[in-house]
Amino acid sequence: MKKTGWVSVPGGIDSLESVESVESAGTTDTEQRPDSAEVRESGPPGVRATSRVLRVGLRTVVFLCLATVLTHAVLVFLHIAPSNAVSQRYSRQINAWVYPLFEQNWRLFAPDPDSVNRQISARTARTAADGTVQVSEWFDLTAVDKAAVEHSPFPSHTAQNELRRAWTSYLELHGGSDESPSARAVMMQKYLRNIAVARTSDHFGKAAPFIQLRVVTVPVTALRPDGTRTAQSPPKNLETRLLPWWKVTSDGN
Repeated sequence: MKKTGWVSVPGGIDSLESVESVESAGTTDTEQRPDSAEVRESGPPGVRATSRVLRVGLRTVVFLCLATVLTHAVLVFLHIAPSNAVSQRYSRQINAWVYPLFEQNWRLFAPDPDSVNRQISARTARTAADGTVQVSEWFDLTAVDKAAVEHSPFPSHTAQNELRRAWTSYLELHGGSDESPSARAVMMQKYLRNIAVARTSDHFGKAAPFIQLRVVTVPVTALRPDGTRTAQSPPKNLETRLLPWWKVTSDGN
């Protein structure tokens, strides 16, 4: 059959006009339908402004978190890395960030257990109304920690390590002298004093103006072949260190 370019429409001219009107309506609807991006951007100006502020705030928070984590990682790395020009130059800033909350050591992987037992005691002093100085009896701080740890399935970190680590750090920074040679040594002296003040205040009922610590060091006894320890009575090589009287302040400084 010869193609003429005409299309046969059943129903005649009226049907053809109906088809054209439907196609025209579909085309107009497609042209007038807004894009999805335009729909998202539409809305009251206040809503768009709030959404923009929230996006900016979220990006700012994420940036600050990433910057804090990166700074922390760099400072801790410089703290535990071998001494170098950068760590020596910025040692003050590094120590201010790391101590006392982020102190690092390798004892978890290479344990170095204590070879001595230490008994840390404290006593307080105050001036009475008649001018005489009243000194309390010695209060055994170590015995309180030991009682809290023994027979406890979940002993607290405070009872196990707070007092012991405070004294170990004090000893590392001061050596045999009680004069603080650095700002960190002063901080550790106040930290040790405040621990003793808090515990003696709970024991005696109130804080005293002055406090003194006594540390008795006894070497750990050797083990017998059967795993038991040799008895030592009285203990040998006993060392007693009496710290100076420290003034107690209300703010702990």
